[in-house]
Amino acid sequence: MTKEEALKTYFGYDAFRGGQEAVIDALLAGGNALVIMPTGAGKSVCYQVPALLLPGITLVISPLVSLMRDQVTQLVQMGVPAAFLNSSLTFKQYLLALDRARAGRYKIIYVAPERLETEGFRSFAEHADISLVAVDEAHCISQWGQDFRPSYLNIPAFVASLPKRPAVGAFTATATPDVKEDIERLLALKEPLRITTGFDRENLYFEVQQPDSKKAALLELVKGRPGKCGIVYCATRKNVEEVCGFLRERGVSATRYHAGLEAEERRQNQEDFLYDRAQVMVATNAFGMGIDKSDVRYVIHYNMPKDIESYYQEAGRAGRDGLPSSCILLYSGQDVRTNEFLITHGELREGMDAATAERLQERDLQRLRRMAGYCRTRHCLRQYILQYFGESAPDCCGTCYNCLHNFEEVDVGREARTIVACVAELNQAFGVGIVAETLCGAETDKVRKYHLDRERSYGALRELPQKEVRERIRFLLDEGILTLSPGQYPVVRLGERAEDIVRNGPALWMKTVRDQRPAPSRKEAPGELDGPAAELFGRLRALRAGIARRQGVPAYVVFTDKTLREMALCRPGSLQELQAVSGVGAAKAERYGRQFLAEISAFESGGYS
Repeated sequence: MTKEEALKTYFGYDAFRGGQEAVIDALLAGGNALVIMPTGAGKSVCYQVPALLLPGITLVISPLVSLMRDQVTQLVQMGVPAAFLNSSLTFKQYLLALDRARAGRYKIIYVAPERLETEGFRSFAEHADISLVAVDEAHCISQWGQDFRPSYLNIPAFVASLPKRPAVGAFTATATPDVKEDIERLLALKEPLRITTGFDRENLYFEVQQPDSKKAALLELVKGRPGKCGIVYCATRKNVEEVCGFLRERGVSATRYHAGLEAEERRQNQEDFLYDRAQVMVATNAFGMGIDKSDVRYVIHYNMPKDIESYYQEAGRAGRDGLPSSCILLYSGQDVRTNEFLITHGELREGMDAATAERLQERDLQRLRRMAGYCRTRHCLRQYILQYFGESAPDCCGTCYNCLHNFEEVDVGREARTIVACVAELNQAFGVGIVAETLCGAETDKVRKYHLDRERSYGALRELPQKEVRERIRFLLDEGILTLSPGQYPVVRLGERAEDIVRNGPALWMKTVRDQRPAPSRKEAPGELDGPAAELFGRLRALRAGIARRQGVPAYVVFTDKTLREMALCRPGSLQELQAVSGVGAAKAERYGRQFLAEISAFESGGYS
């Protein structure tokens, strides 16, 4: 069987995506590969296809039980013999799986990194024919990454202990240059193929809101997407509980996930979401890594993450099927202060010296500043993300909130000089809120307490609402004219360009919202379908849901929305025509084909053509 035949037979695809074929060729030749592909770009195909063609076993080292279970379920549906070895198995189940592995029953085995150190698994590995080791979420091996896991440091010694070194592939969705270097060095990837396919996800719409009430904004976003699956990320367990309860009280089908729940409840809640029994998952970042639910139509961040790597990985769980989906972040200045506190008061990692910890903390604070810059920028959001990862991008993508919204350029030079003068007059000792109150002439307790109403700048911008003054202060922060001090309660300070602004008085052009009209609406799944095709798509989804319930698997494991959408458009009339639909492999055509063909035939006999 060729790689092209394997792709079509098992996965139902006619062609490889960008970068996949080169990685597959390198691994089939026994080489190493370092692969950076965004979420949803098809990383798993890069090691699953070689696994089918290589003579021995492929080990996939993965950090999360949920990922293993999800991937193995999908592989078995495709007709691929696969298994996982992790803590979710009883000891008896584990021994049975290991016996079957020794007997050569599996082509792909998923294993947790902690399992590599156990005597039973090492004994198995020493006598097994292992052709390929795929390290998923490979950034976890680097202390400079956003998800460092000490157990990943066991992988190099395990690979070195094998009788014959197999091909090794390292895969991740996000990695800075430092993290890439760490992955390559620590895994001893000699002369690897280095592939970075690009971080852009064209089907994703990006937006940042700064609402007066996050709960009200969230409810409007969720209610405006009836019947759609979504994830709401919160920074803390407490927020998860509050937000989930709030949505449930208002009739939203929501469930929750965080590390404080009992393992059984976490498992049940996760399955409720995967199996479409709950439409919204409210979770901390403990949820989602490796979850391959393809029909998540939106990801909303209730709180700002600590860095762009985490944000893009979490936001990227929307629209894995390639259909239009939304990534919306609800921002507030408190998010920045909370994250600063977590960074500066975090515990030292095991075995880390103070000097390294200090360097890591400064790096984390710098990444937090870049994340806050994303939330405040008026420029293209997609460009901001891509440039962060070292990619060039046009000034306007035409699809994010900032590019679609109605902005105008305003000269804020006079206000800027007034704000700079106020900050200097207040001895650079107050935060954004109090500076804005002083400039607007507010009569608040703090203004009176510190006698700020006696300063010359008091009321100097009283013609502007405080919200607009705060926007101008944020603009000056982005431009480096002002800066914020570090710490839990940052104060506004003069930046490097402040003196030039006062001395030379140049024009300063800031983008500001001309009106409050929302961005043009974008159809989310099922894409452009309407009329009979949309009705057939609905009937095919209902059929899929029934099959999934009976088999005890998530609906997208049967067929994805993207595959059903293509069925609804082309209406295949035979198994051969059905296998021409993207995502329909031989095993799935044999297992489900007649049921879906019968549904399509029944629909057409109802008078549609």
